[in-house]
Amino acid sequence: MGATVVSPTFLSAYLVVVVCLVCSLKEGYALGRKTTVEKSHTTTIHVSSLLPSSICSSATKALDKKSSLQVVHKHGPCSQLHQDKANIPTHAQILLQDEARVKSIRSKLAKNLGRSTNLDQTDAANIPANDGSVVGTGNYVVTVGLGTPKKDLTLIFDTGSDITWTQCLPCARSCYKQQDQIFDPSLSSTYSNISCTSPTCSSLTSATGNTPGCSSTACVYGIQYGDSSFSVGIFAKEKLTLTPTDVFDDFLFGCGQNNQGLFGRAAGLIGLGRDKLSLTSQTAVKYKKFFSYCLPSSSSSTGFLSFGYGGVSKSVNFTTLSTISQSSSFYGINIIGISVGGQKLPISASVFTAGGAIIDSGTVITRLPPTAYSALRSEFRKLMSQYPMAQPLSILDTCYDFTNFSSVNVPDISFTFSGSIEVPIDVTGVLYVNSISQVCLAFAGNGDDTDVGIFGNTQQKTLQVVYDGAGGKLGFATGGCT
Repeated sequence: MGATVVSPTFLSAYLVVVVCLVCSLKEGYALGRKTTVEKSHTTTIHVSSLLPSSICSSATKALDKKSSLQVVHKHGPCSQLHQDKANIPTHAQILLQDEARVKSIRSKLAKNLGRSTNLDQTDAANIPANDGSVVGTGNYVVTVGLGTPKKDLTLIFDTGSDITWTQCLPCARSCYKQQDQIFDPSLSSTYSNISCTSPTCSSLTSATGNTPGCSSTACVYGIQYGDSSFSVGIFAKEKLTLTPTDVFDDFLFGCGQNNQGLFGRAAGLIGLGRDKLSLTSQTAVKYKKFFSYCLPSSSSSTGFLSFGYGGVSKSVNFTTLSTISQSSSFYGINIIGISVGGQKLPISASVFTAGGAIIDSGTVITRLPPTAYSALRSEFRKLMSQYPMAQPLSILDTCYDFTNFSSVNVPDISFTFSGSIEVPIDVTGVLYVNSISQVCLAFAGNGDDTDVGIFGNTQQKTLQVVYDGAGGKLGFATGGCT
């Protein structure tokens, strides 16, 4: 998630409540799996498989690797967070959250281009507490350990953010409800604050987009997202346990004393972006900025997040990462073509280069230049003309009613990236299912061809996505989760 610049009052408003604590601190579901792949460049799926199961199906091949974490959908039956069923958002709400995230990303990219994105004092002073404000931090969570003794925390992982943070006791101002017990730094023997005069504190500016504050001698971080969700607290270091064999001392993280937003009862966020404060960079000595993940085919199945070179598919194909708008956070990619039903769409290469593109684990729906989306939609509708259309769902304008069908044929879609790397999108990434009577094409158009394109997490499902930060490459392999 991209962070936006916040006026100084955003941090100073909370310093009073934080200073007294310094001394006490010890230092859319997408659908079921395909059943038949036709030679006609369509995939036949049973309509009965469209909705995810209410039972968790754990089928990931990566958990036997020592540097792997299990990935689950935060609102699915494989997640502890799923127990809070009353607060699971509707698909319309999920897509609204997604819009907020996309606006946040555009805001950060605009800032890097020198455009003004500062919130005024009124915005910063009137952060809503419980008005349904949303944070598009993505759907997928992992569990890691923090502190000594280790406390397990379920955190959203996000390739579009840099700083890792979790809520901390005693919650000087406000903490939202989370599933795990809130981390108490006073009970950990390895916790310590970062001094506000240290260069490490100053490095927060690039990671959060905000100038850090100072409370007594402690460094105060503040990160506010594009929809006014936020976390403010003490910047600190602590022991991080990713797996029993992968433990990192002095990991820099935010110990949040004032946090608001719709985080789905996760305890915070893991930043996997490209800044030097991201987890990727902080563990670079061991993992060489190399990690991969597979997002599960549905909310009722599991995937993985792995660090280091182990377990990467031999069939992975790499494209070159690009630098977009000088932003240190995002992983830029070069889309050069899209195919529907086996036919490459007649889209000029200049359409994709006008705004550039990124890959993002937290954006749900892929955003395309309107010229490209129009071509994709037109061809998809033509090949789906035998099925009755349904009402649009939020930003998704191409939806179908499959009520009277036992099976349907869905056109195959693939993306081509620089280096002529063609990546087929699994059928679970082509359609977004609200109900059997409202099944939608899982893509959306940007407002303008110059807006940044985003390759979202729905389209990444079942792929092993490999990030080689040191090598400047991004890889894809099919069948990544099983």
